[in-house]
Order: sequence, then structure tokens, then C-alpha cells
Amino acid sequence: MSATNLFSFVDLFSRQVTTAKHLLDKGAAHAAASGIAEKDMLAWRLAPDMHPLAFQLMVVANFTRSWTARAAGLEPPAGIAADLDVAGFQAGLDAAQAWLGALTPEQFEGRDDLPLTYEIMPGMAPTLPAASWLTVFAATNIGFHTTMTYAILRNHGVPLGKADMFAAGLG
Repeated sequence: MSATNLFSFVDLFSRQVTTAKHLLDKGAAHAAASGIAEKDMLAWRLAPDMHPLAFQLMVVANFTRSWTARAAGLEPPAGIAADLDVAGFQAGLDAAQAWLGALTPEQFEGRDDLPLTYEIMPGMAPTLPAASWLTVFAATNIGFHTTMTYAILRNHGVPLGKADMFAAGLG
């Protein structure tokens, strides 16, 4: 694999966290205006067999920190739980932003091809280069769960549009 600027994914992930926070704010405002309890909003799902909104937010907050940590050779910080209230998820997303903001390009230098083994689920622990974990596995998951946050909220009547996915701006 050719060298990738792994640090550039820190900005991408930071933008996803900003978007998740923005979507959560809009969802919480809509729920409050509609007389819907936070707990009920956080339990919304896109389909009965999918994880709820709370899970989507937890993954965005946790994966943005844990996978940048692994790629940089750092100990992943403790994650947040999926049973928080809106303020707890906002705090978890703020912690993710703070983590990402403290990372430096030097922490990622020369780590592209470093083999990392991680158990995704029992019996499935692939060894891949750090660059593959960050640019394929983590980026795909973070983007998916941010998009599911949007889709769940939109499906439940929250007034969202495509521009809400660019809450961090385009520049």
C-alpha cells in the first residue's frame, strides 16, 4: 500500500463529529417542540432490526477516537455508553472533538503499513495495515453511522436537508 496522509482523516472525522452534534441538536429541538421525550427520540430506529439513534451517536463518538488512537499507536480512550441522554451524547461528541484536536501529524508518520490486529467480533480478528483500518474500516463506519443518524431523524420528521450533512462547512 502506498503512503497515505493518515492525519488528513483526523479532519474528516472531526467534520463527522460536528455533523453528528448538529443533527443531534436539531433532533432534540424537534423532539422538545413536538412533546417527545429525549429517551424516546434516542430510541428511534430506521428499521425494527437496526440499532437506535443512541447507538449511531455512540459509534461516531467512539470510533473517531479509538481508531485514530490505534493508527497513531496510542492507547484508545474509554468510550461512551449507548444509554446516555442528549447532554451525555453531546459531552461524548465534545470529548471526541477535543481528542481529535489534540492529535498531531507526527503521531501518524510512518505508521501506514504497521500491522494492526483487532477483533471485530468473536472469531474475526483480521490483521491489516494501520492505513487500511483507518481509511477503509473506520472511515466507512463513521460515515455510515453519521448518515444513519441523519436518516433516523429525517424519517421521524426532523426537518433536515442535505446541507445539514455539511455542518462543519466545505472548506
